[in-house]
Amino acid sequence: MNAQLVRTAVILGLLSVIGPLAIDMYLPALPAIGVDLGASDAVIQRSLMAYMAAVAVCQLVYGPLSDMFGRKPPLYFGMAVFVVGSVGCALAPNADMLILFRFLQGVGACASMSLPRAIVRDNYTGAEAAQLMSLIMLVFSVSPILAPLSGSLVIAFGDWRAMFWVMTVVGVLGLLLLVFALRETRPREARLDSGLGSALRAYGTLLRDWRFLGLTLIGTFGMSSFMAFLGNSSFVYIDHYGLTPTQYSLAFSVNAVSFFAVSQMTGWLVGRFGLNRVVRVAVAGYTASMLTLFAVVMAGIDSVFVLGGFMFVAFGFLGLVLPSTGVLAMEEQGDIAGSASALMGTVQMIAASVVMGIVGAFGDGTARPMVIAFAACAILAFVITQLTLGARPRSPAEVPAE
Repeated sequence: MNAQLVRTAVILGLLSVIGPLAIDMYLPALPAIGVDLGASDAVIQRSLMAYMAAVAVCQLVYGPLSDMFGRKPPLYFGMAVFVVGSVGCALAPNADMLILFRFLQGVGACASMSLPRAIVRDNYTGAEAAQLMSLIMLVFSVSPILAPLSGSLVIAFGDWRAMFWVMTVVGVLGLLLLVFALRETRPREARLDSGLGSALRAYGTLLRDWRFLGLTLIGTFGMSSFMAFLGNSSFVYIDHYGLTPTQYSLAFSVNAVSFFAVSQMTGWLVGRFGLNRVVRVAVAGYTASMLTLFAVVMAGIDSVFVLGGFMFVAFGFLGLVLPSTGVLAMEEQGDIAGSASALMGTVQMIAASVVMGIVGAFGDGTARPMVIAFAACAILAFVITQLTLGARPRSPAEVPAE
């Protein structure tokens, strides 16, 4: 395997993991934070939604800035803001201040979450880009696998505030990684025609590109189901099924392992079958798994093992959907990769925040609202896949290697 590809994947994966770390590590502490600050579950969930809303909206700013000034300056700014937000969360005296600083934390975190896609597109396309994205996701997998466990350990030996001091240290380490390990991939000559006007034109072009939007929405609804799980699983697993925070973290990690392990097959599958076919088959498998889970739960079978088993299979298929749709959507956006990555990330995070909020609003203490959301997202992803990747001329990126 190309050593440069692996090095790039490790660097971008470590940067990408900082934002999700601030979500995943936080999840086991949600009930404890509510008790300590005297706030309801719904209020504490708003701190998670504030973080995600900031990540969604601010990407629209970071993307064009990275096209205008290069990829690294916006990353420097984002990491600095993330550190400030983490310190504020650790010192928050009440739920309102926690929500405010979580929003600020998200403003910083979204830089390292959105720009790695543009950095990948700066240097790679096709199967090689898909392989790099899957490698990044492998490094990225440290967050949902280890972060909830580390969060529960912090709660066991300290309190929830200590988690934000850990996040502060992670943010500082991210800054050091940017300074010493990441090279600029957007050369000065490529920025000459970039400005506010070109950024607005880029967004206009992307919003008229139905293929880009279709591929973005396929990934969006896949991501929304995963985020609905993130935002509501701790309450379902701990309060409904009676798992301890540590047991919940282990159960959560099992589903994450499926997602990221299967994603490592993306490069090989794309090289053999092409991006188009990989996306269509993976979405079909994801939809079938989620609809079967929906039918089982609606039939009255309420078991943490049944829920976890079906999600293990569904999230495995989702591990193929997300990197493949991301690479295919970015394939023809090289000149405006920053803006394209930002718009994709914004659409995904806004939709995920809405879905998570709806599931939380209709929460009844069982897994049903979450499972209904899974099924709805799967159906939408399947329909959009058929409309976007149906019978049409294929681009070179969609054709399997000989």
